[in-house]
Amino acid sequence: MELYFAPLEGITGYIYRNAHHSFYGGIDKYFIPFISPNQNRPLTPKEIRDVLPEHNRGVYAVPQILTNRADYFLRAAKELEKEYGYREVNLNLGCPSRTVVSKGKGAGFLAKPKELDAFLQEIFENIKIKVSVKTRTGMESPEEFCLLMEIFNRYPLHELIVHPRVQKDYYNNTPDWQTFAEALHGSKNPVCYNGDIFSLEDYRRLKAEFPAVDRIMLGRGLLRNPALAEEIKAEKREDFVGRERFKAFHDRLYHDYKQVMSGDKNVLFKMKEFWSYAENLFPEEKKLLRAIKKTTKLCDYEQKTGQLLRTR
Repeated sequence: MELYFAPLEGITGYIYRNAHHSFYGGIDKYFIPFISPNQNRPLTPKEIRDVLPEHNRGVYAVPQILTNRADYFLRAAKELEKEYGYREVNLNLGCPSRTVVSKGKGAGFLAKPKELDAFLQEIFENIKIKVSVKTRTGMESPEEFCLLMEIFNRYPLHELIVHPRVQKDYYNNTPDWQTFAEALHGSKNPVCYNGDIFSLEDYRRLKAEFPAVDRIMLGRGLLRNPALAEEIKAEKREDFVGRERFKAFHDRLYHDYKQVMSGDKNVLFKMKEFWSYAENLFPEEKKLLRAIKKTTKLCDYEQKTGQLLRTR
């Protein structure tokens, strides 16, 4: 089983990836949150920092590109290949954000199948490196996916990563396994599952339903439990809360964010975002977690998190 870490914008940048990779195993690919090229430049300085080889040592990293312009995609992909040595890129057709969708990008591109077909044709006529696609099953209805699959099957995708929700679902409702089954059995390209795998039990249910699945992308589940990939590969649940490893992971993140960000507010924003997911690991410490979320100074944050991590 191959396990991938999903690209979560604003969260799984190189600092998070490196910290996770240093303390937890089980991930075969880390996907880099999307690059959004335009007519002026293929990558911003911030995006360049995230893809620099020295910021991704020891990990198999795959940059994701968000655009509906084939020329922009090709410029970004060629720079990633020639300047930074990447051999694989991913096309984002899954982002459900209204801001993104209103521009016809991400999941919004799925509403224009003719344009998407022409986009993919131009890409595959002019690119040498591997291209994978991360997609939803449509904008309004999963019935849209039949036509989308016909389009995807025309091209030699490295893999098709399917999040079986439509754009209007955002992250609500439950993944549509019936439509995913159609993708798994109808795709001419390798298929990866993505969506709501939060525990070893979720993984087992998926495998019981789809024994042929051999690759899974994990996202929010890994933010809630950074050892989830290890548990899946070992087929064993770990009660890791309170171990030195989790504290070391937290401390590494905190230290590295302080090194690159200025001001208590910016660092605290990142760490509070971390705890918005990791808090489920400490269900008996709700009062202390609320106090952590209310901190406005790093010294208070350090005192509260130190107290929390010492109690387990």
